[in-house]
Order: sequence, then structure tokens, then C-alpha cells
Amino acid sequence: MRVLLPLVLTVLVTALNAVAARAQSDLTLSLSEPSFEWIAGQIFRNECSAREDCLVHWNRGEAFPSLGIGHFIWYPMGVEGPFQESFPSLVTYGVQQGVDMPDWLVSQASLGAPWPDRDTFLQAVDYDPRVRELREWLAGHQSFQAAFLVSRAREALEQVISASGDPDSTCRKLDALVTTPGGVYALVDYVNFKGEGLSESERYQGVGWGLLQVLEAMPDDRADQETALAAFRQAAARVLTRRAELSGRAIERQQWLPGWLNRVDTYREPSSSGP
Repeated sequence: MRVLLPLVLTVLVTALNAVAARAQSDLTLSLSEPSFEWIAGQIFRNECSAREDCLVHWNRGEAFPSLGIGHFIWYPMGVEGPFQESFPSLVTYGVQQGVDMPDWLVSQASLGAPWPDRDTFLQAVDYDPRVRELREWLAGHQSFQAAFLVSRAREALEQVISASGDPDSTCRKLDALVTTPGGVYALVDYVNFKGEGLSESERYQGVGWGLLQVLEAMPDDRADQETALAAFRQAAARVLTRRAELSGRAIERQQWLPGWLNRVDTYREPSSSGP
């Protein structure tokens, strides 16, 4: 299924250093239409295998449904969890962009998903019209979902640099990554996949697994265009393996980790991983 996207998307990311003496650095993510479509398609395949029925889905072992091409988290009403919820923010972004959506969705998004658990959701698939409406809406409005992902990545880069223990090193690594479609894809996908790494609630034994932790795990001497993407891919695999080991949950080590590692292995340039 083809993702329809704007001709050119340019996102200017202003990286603000926490150290007042350091001059500000500009990281610019400038994507041509083919590169943007390739990145969005990669993320859709990562999350949904490009299947429309997967646009509204509830994974076994999780306490929330995942929606859209980025599998945005939506906690049920009255449920709070350790992972960053993103679907309400997607709906808010859609309202700001003037995107048409089901009448009930705007008010429901902030309240929480209307199904309390996975079993209820699986039963609702056959009779609840909201499941069908959501799938049709998400399938028909993929462009703004892709724009939301890039917008979130832009904000993440600003926050990660500010939170980094070594902003200069982090900027060098990011500067090398944002120069190619593969590097931009890795950053956008990882932020959507595992977050920024800034939330204290997203820790196992005090250790996070987001973008900040991956960048800090990259060796500084690999921060050049030729080696940065491979270094990011390898660091992401180490960070995710550490998360699974620290979780104490067999499902993370045995079921989830292999899929995570397969996903980060797609962080390559289009010529080696894309169509």
C-alpha cells in the first residue's frame, strides 16, 4: 500500500546545548519525496507488515492497543503504564492539521481506549464499529501519521541533546546520522519504537533503552558518515539486549527481543535494505 506524502519535507532541528558557553548547532533533516516515502514505508512494514488489519491491534502480553503505521500506544480508560502514550498526541496533531476524523475520536482520545483489556478488544473486533472506523481512518490518512513521526523525532533530538552528558559528542553522532536517508530512518523509527530514553518510568533497574541510551552507547570515534549508521545499529542491539536481560520477563528475552533485533538490523541505506 503506497503512502502518499508531500513532495519535499524539511525539518529544521535546533539542538540547544545545556552548556551556556557552547554555540547552538543546527541539525537539518531534509528529505526528498522518494526518501520520505521509503522511510514511512519501512516504519509501516516494521509495525504492521504493511497490513491494514494491523492498523488497530493489541499485542499479546501488552496492556494497551497499538494503532496506526507507527503502532502508537493508547492506554485503556483508567489505565496508566510505564511506556509513553502517543496515540492521543497523534489525534491532537491531526486536529491541528485539519485532518478529518470520526466524530467520537477527538473526545475519546484523551479519555483512553474504550476497550479495557485485550480479550474485550478481540471480541469487539467483530461487532464494534469503532474498530472498523479506526482502521479505515488510519489507512486513509497515512501522510499525517508520517509527518507526526518526523515531528516527534525533531523534538526528540532537541531533548536528547539537552539531556546528554556529553552534548558535543551527541551532536557529532547525530550530525553524521542525519546526512543520509538510512540515518534519518534509524532516528525516526527508533524514537517511535522505543522513545527518547528520557522518562524515568521507562527504566529497568535504573537503566533506559531509548534514543539517548543508544547514542551514548555509540563509540565517539565512529561518528562519521561512513560508519555512524552501522555503529547506531550495533549500539541499538546492545541496548535492547540489555533491556530484555534487565526486565526479568521471559517474554521479552524469548519472544520480543528477536523481533527487536531484526528491526534494528533494517537500519541501513535504501540500496542495501529498501526497494
